[in-house]
Amino acid sequence: MNKRTFLKTTSTLVGGAVLSQFVACKPKKQLAEGERLSNWAGNLTYKATNVHYPKSVEEVQEIVRQSETLKALGSRHSFNTIADTKENQISLKELNKVVSLDKKALTVTVEGGIKYGELAPYLEENGLALHNLASLPHISIAGACATATHGSGVNNGNLATAVSGIEFVNAAGNVVSLSREKDGEHFEGAVVGLGAFGVVTKLTLNVQPSFKMKQVVYRNMPMKSLEKNFLEIMSSGYSVSLFTDWKDQKINEVWIKSKVSADDKPAEATYFGGTLATENVHPVEALSAENCTEQMGVSGVWYERMPHFKMGFTPSAGKELQSEFFIPIEHGYEAMIAIEKLHEKISPHIFISEIRAIKADNLWMSPCYQQTCVALHTTWKQEIDIVMGLIPLFEEAIAPFNPKPHWAKLFTIKPELLQSKYKKLADFKALVKQYDPNGKFKNDFLNKNLYS
Repeated sequence: MNKRTFLKTTSTLVGGAVLSQFVACKPKKQLAEGERLSNWAGNLTYKATNVHYPKSVEEVQEIVRQSETLKALGSRHSFNTIADTKENQISLKELNKVVSLDKKALTVTVEGGIKYGELAPYLEENGLALHNLASLPHISIAGACATATHGSGVNNGNLATAVSGIEFVNAAGNVVSLSREKDGEHFEGAVVGLGAFGVVTKLTLNVQPSFKMKQVVYRNMPMKSLEKNFLEIMSSGYSVSLFTDWKDQKINEVWIKSKVSADDKPAEATYFGGTLATENVHPVEALSAENCTEQMGVSGVWYERMPHFKMGFTPSAGKELQSEFFIPIEHGYEAMIAIEKLHEKISPHIFISEIRAIKADNLWMSPCYQQTCVALHTTWKQEIDIVMGLIPLFEEAIAPFNPKPHWAKLFTIKPELLQSKYKKLADFKALVKQYDPNGKFKNDFLNKNLYS
């Protein structure tokens, strides 16, 4: 789940994308000379001098037509320059409504700026649920899907797999609509679009009947327990997360989230050498669990258990960095052991790492394209120079297992190697060219990582 941050500052958890701190509601804002927006974590200041805030799709079209280059901003939870540009950025924070709900077809259509924390309660009021959620409520749905964010279980695809229809404004300023049912492979190419096709103005998501969940936590499970039981452990709930700081060859916490059923039994006191927690805990053990979702096997609605953190709190800006790498699930334990060998170097500079599973999908630019994976997600201290020196060691350790990085997090994998990992890259670039023939939505990130 995905998503993920674990630093607490003052009385609030540092995690999740803060609500965008844009103050203008006009279609365009000229920033003061020298002023620039930054991403949520504060490790990146964007180059754009103009920020646009449309209130309608028609305004989006006009902005696109008038712009020579343009990038869309989600909730600014990216840790790299995927949303950066030198001229114009566009925020859909004003386009954050539910457009329609079809209970018969089990779909909901939403505007491009809506966040998971805004949609989930609405669905629950209508007796419906999503199959997956971001770990934090303040992440935009369009941004999460465009970057194939986040997993929660061996039988659950990432957030983008819920998309059954997508609408975007292309480089010519025209509205394009694609659906899973009608557009086949083109749809599969466009959903994880990396911002390359245009500005996503609507998404249609598959939903399902609402359900209740519970979660329990086991502490201090020996890492060795995973050697012969990795898949069993990762499959032991609807969603399973392993949290480790890579010290003492142990998994600090195992979070097991399960659907509530009539024949549920009390949790066992021990689990593969781990001990059942007797109070709510935070993924970083030293921090308060106040803002974490309820544990201890207490039943609750899906959106109050599926994330790690409550939807009701407002996070403050997070001084942290994040990386995430996807490994074929059959190599999950081996990859963890390879990282564990680096513990003396990396442990002093991280808050926590989380390991979780993601089901294979058919989305061209998803790191889980036709391959069920585990994600190795690390929340680093905001020691930028040190961390950017350690990430290559991290990448080198897991290189034998063909890792793919999260598109919106920190990585140093060379472009030619990265490109070789995506079977459909040539098709993706050809599809992009249909909707953006002159590169209006390209930026330095895409030019370097996909086109160099």
